[in-house]
Amino acid sequence: MKILAIPGSLRDGSYNRLLIHAADELAPEGVEINTFEIDDLPLYNQDEDTPDEPEPVGALRQQIREADALLLSTPEYNYSVPGVLKNAIDWASRPYGNAPLTGKPVAIMGASTGMSGTMRAQLAWRPVFLFTDSPMVGKPEVYVAQAGQKFDREGRLIDETARDLIRQLFENLVALAEEANSKKAVEETTSRH
Repeated sequence: MKILAIPGSLRDGSYNRLLIHAADELAPEGVEINTFEIDDLPLYNQDEDTPDEPEPVGALRQQIREADALLLSTPEYNYSVPGVLKNAIDWASRPYGNAPLTGKPVAIMGASTGMSGTMRAQLAWRPVFLFTDSPMVGKPEVYVAQAGQKFDREGRLIDETARDLIRQLFENLVALAEEANSKKAVEETTSRH
Protein backbone atom coordinates (compact mmCIF):
# COMPACT_ATOMS: atom_id res chain seq x y z
CA MET A 1 0.00 0.00 0.00
CA LYS A 2 1.30 3.44 -0.96
CA ILE A 3 0.58 6.52 1.12
CA LEU A 4 1.57 9.98 -0.03
CA ALA A 5 2.49 12.24 2.88
CA ILE A 6 2.50 16.02 2.50
CA PRO A 7 4.01 18.31 5.14
CA GLY A 8 2.13 21.60 5.21
CA SER A 9 5.02 23.83 6.19
CA LEU A 10 7.95 25.18 4.20
CA ARG A 11 10.09 25.87 7.29
CA ASP A 12 13.37 24.03 7.81
CA GLY A 13 12.95 21.99 10.95
CA SER A 14 9.16 22.07 10.67
CA TYR A 15 7.47 20.02 13.39
CA ASN A 16 5.00 18.81 10.77
CA ARG A 17 7.80 17.46 8.59
CA LEU A 18 9.23 15.77 11.69
CA LEU A 19 5.78 14.31 12.34
CA ILE A 20 5.89 12.73 8.87
CA HIS A 21 9.32 11.27 9.69
CA ALA A 22 7.73 9.75 12.80
CA ALA A 23 4.85 8.41 10.70
CA ASP A 24 7.33 6.83 8.31
CA GLU A 25 9.03 5.15 11.25
CA LEU A 26 5.69 3.95 12.68
CA ALA A 27 4.07 2.79 9.43
CA PRO A 28 2.75 -0.76 9.49
CA GLU A 29 4.57 -3.45 7.55
CA GLY A 30 3.64 -3.39 3.87
CA VAL A 31 2.93 0.35 3.85
CA GLU A 32 5.22 2.55 1.77
CA ILE A 33 5.29 6.27 2.58
CA ASN A 34 6.40 8.79 -0.02
CA THR A 35 6.72 12.45 0.91
CA PHE A 36 5.85 15.28 -1.46
CA GLU A 37 7.38 18.69 -0.74
CA ILE A 38 5.19 21.60 -1.82
CA ASP A 39 7.92 24.27 -2.00
CA ASP A 40 7.96 24.51 -5.81
CA LEU A 41 4.21 24.63 -6.47
CA PRO A 42 3.08 27.89 -8.05
CA LEU A 43 0.01 29.64 -6.68
CA TYR A 44 -3.14 28.16 -8.17
CA ASN A 45 -4.12 30.01 -11.33
CA GLN A 46 -6.85 28.60 -13.53
CA ASP A 47 -5.11 30.09 -16.58
CA GLU A 48 -2.21 27.70 -15.93
CA ASP A 49 -4.48 24.74 -15.21
CA THR A 50 -4.21 23.30 -18.71
CA PRO A 51 -2.96 19.98 -20.11
CA ASP A 52 0.43 21.74 -20.28
CA GLU A 53 0.40 22.19 -16.48
CA PRO A 54 3.43 23.43 -14.51
CA GLU A 55 5.86 20.55 -13.89
CA PRO A 56 5.56 20.55 -10.05
CA VAL A 57 1.75 20.40 -10.40
CA GLY A 58 2.00 17.43 -12.75
CA ALA A 59 4.30 15.67 -10.28
CA LEU A 60 1.89 16.28 -7.39
CA ARG A 61 -1.12 15.06 -9.35
CA GLN A 62 0.72 11.97 -10.59
CA GLN A 63 1.91 11.00 -7.11
CA ILE A 64 -1.62 11.40 -5.72
CA ARG A 65 -3.00 9.22 -8.55
CA GLU A 66 -0.45 6.51 -7.76
CA ALA A 67 -1.09 6.59 -4.00
CA ASP A 68 -3.74 4.56 -2.22
CA ALA A 69 -4.24 7.31 0.35
CA LEU A 70 -3.09 10.77 1.42
CA LEU A 71 -1.62 11.79 4.79
CA LEU A 72 -1.47 15.51 5.58
CA SER A 73 0.61 16.94 8.40
CA THR A 74 -0.82 20.40 8.86
CA PRO A 75 0.30 23.39 10.86
CA GLU A 76 -2.33 25.83 12.10
CA TYR A 77 -2.07 29.45 10.98
CA ASN A 78 -4.45 32.05 12.41
CA TYR A 79 -6.93 29.41 13.63
CA SER A 80 -7.09 27.80 10.18
CA VAL A 81 -5.24 25.98 7.40
CA PRO A 82 -1.85 27.09 6.05
CA GLY A 83 -2.12 28.77 2.66
CA VAL A 84 0.74 26.79 1.09
CA LEU A 85 -0.91 23.46 1.88
CA LYS A 86 -4.35 24.68 0.79
CA ASN A 87 -2.75 25.76 -2.49
CA ALA A 88 -1.43 22.21 -3.04
CA ILE A 89 -4.85 20.73 -2.34
CA ASP A 90 -6.47 23.27 -4.69
CA TRP A 91 -4.20 22.07 -7.50
CA ALA A 92 -4.92 18.41 -6.64
CA SER A 93 -8.69 19.01 -6.66
CA ARG A 94 -8.64 20.07 -10.31
CA PRO A 95 -9.64 19.51 -13.07
CA TYR A 96 -13.19 19.16 -11.83
CA GLY A 97 -14.58 15.75 -12.70
CA ASN A 98 -11.14 14.22 -13.25
CA ALA A 99 -9.09 15.36 -10.25
CA PRO A 100 -6.59 12.92 -8.73
CA LEU A 101 -7.84 13.83 -5.26
CA THR A 102 -11.47 12.90 -5.93
CA GLY A 103 -12.42 9.94 -3.74
CA LYS A 104 -8.87 9.55 -2.38
CA PRO A 105 -8.86 8.48 1.31
CA VAL A 106 -7.28 11.09 3.60
CA ALA A 107 -5.91 11.25 7.14
CA ILE A 108 -4.81 14.43 8.86
CA MET A 109 -2.44 15.01 11.75
CA GLY A 110 -0.62 18.09 12.93
CA ALA A 111 1.84 19.62 15.34
CA SER A 112 2.14 23.12 16.73
CA THR A 113 3.74 24.92 19.63
CA GLY A 114 0.33 26.03 20.92
CA MET A 115 -1.84 24.40 23.58
CA SER A 116 -4.50 23.05 21.21
CA GLY A 117 -2.18 21.51 18.65
CA THR A 118 -3.77 21.95 15.24
CA MET A 119 -7.36 21.31 16.27
CA ARG A 120 -8.90 24.26 14.42
CA ALA A 121 -6.89 23.66 11.26
CA GLN A 122 -7.92 20.02 11.16
CA LEU A 123 -11.57 20.98 11.56
CA ALA A 124 -11.17 23.52 8.75
CA TRP A 125 -9.83 20.80 6.43
CA ARG A 126 -12.96 18.65 6.73
CA PRO A 127 -15.21 20.68 4.39
CA VAL A 128 -12.39 20.82 1.81
CA PHE A 129 -12.30 17.03 1.60
CA LEU A 130 -16.07 16.85 1.72
CA PHE A 131 -16.00 18.74 -1.60
CA THR A 132 -13.50 16.30 -3.14
CA ASP A 133 -15.60 13.35 -1.95
CA SER A 134 -12.54 12.02 -0.12
CA PRO A 135 -13.30 9.58 2.70
CA MET A 136 -11.55 10.79 5.86
CA VAL A 137 -10.25 9.06 8.93
CA GLY A 138 -12.32 10.48 11.79
CA LYS A 139 -10.46 9.03 14.73
CA PRO A 140 -8.02 9.17 16.32
CA GLU A 141 -7.36 12.87 16.13
CA VAL A 142 -3.62 13.49 16.22
CA TYR A 143 -2.96 16.93 17.69
CA VAL A 144 0.63 17.27 18.86
CA ALA A 145 0.47 20.32 21.13
CA GLN A 146 3.53 22.09 22.60
CA ALA A 147 5.56 20.39 19.90
CA GLY A 148 8.85 21.87 21.04
CA GLN A 149 8.73 19.49 24.01
CA LYS A 150 7.66 16.41 22.03
CA PHE A 151 10.72 15.91 19.81
CA ASP A 152 14.31 15.24 20.86
CA ARG A 153 17.38 17.06 19.56
CA GLU A 154 17.63 14.69 16.59
CA GLY A 155 14.02 15.47 15.62
CA ARG A 156 12.57 12.13 16.78
CA LEU A 157 9.05 12.16 18.21
CA ILE A 158 9.45 11.08 21.83
CA ASP A 159 5.85 11.51 23.03
CA GLU A 160 4.52 7.96 23.43
CA THR A 161 0.87 9.03 23.38
CA ALA A 162 1.39 10.77 20.03
CA ARG A 163 3.27 7.74 18.68
CA ASP A 164 0.39 5.43 19.68
CA LEU A 165 -2.15 7.77 18.08
CA ILE A 166 -0.17 7.83 14.83
CA ARG A 167 -0.11 4.01 14.79
CA GLN A 168 -3.90 3.96 15.24
CA LEU A 169 -4.32 6.64 12.57
CA PHE A 170 -2.37 4.43 10.16
CA GLU A 171 -4.43 1.36 10.96
CA ASN A 172 -7.61 3.30 10.22
CA LEU A 173 -6.20 4.92 7.08
CA VAL A 174 -5.07 1.53 5.72
CA ALA A 175 -8.52 0.06 6.43
CA LEU A 176 -10.20 3.03 4.72
CA ALA A 177 -7.90 2.73 1.69
CA GLU A 178 -8.52 -1.03 1.42
CA GLU A 179 -12.27 -0.39 1.56
CA ALA A 180 -11.99 2.31 -1.12
CA ASN A 181 -9.87 0.04 -3.34
CA SER A 182 -12.38 -2.82 -2.99
CA LYS A 183 -15.26 -0.51 -3.83
CA LYS A 184 -13.39 0.85 -6.85
CA ALA A 185 -12.60 -2.67 -8.10
CA VAL A 186 -16.28 -3.66 -7.82
CA GLU A 187 -17.34 -0.49 -9.69
CA GLU A 188 -14.80 -1.14 -12.47
CA THR A 189 -15.96 -4.76 -12.80
CA THR A 190 -19.62 -3.71 -12.86
CA SER A 191 -19.00 -1.01 -15.48
CA ARG A 192 -17.36 -3.58 -17.81
CA HIS A 193 -20.43 -5.83 -17.78
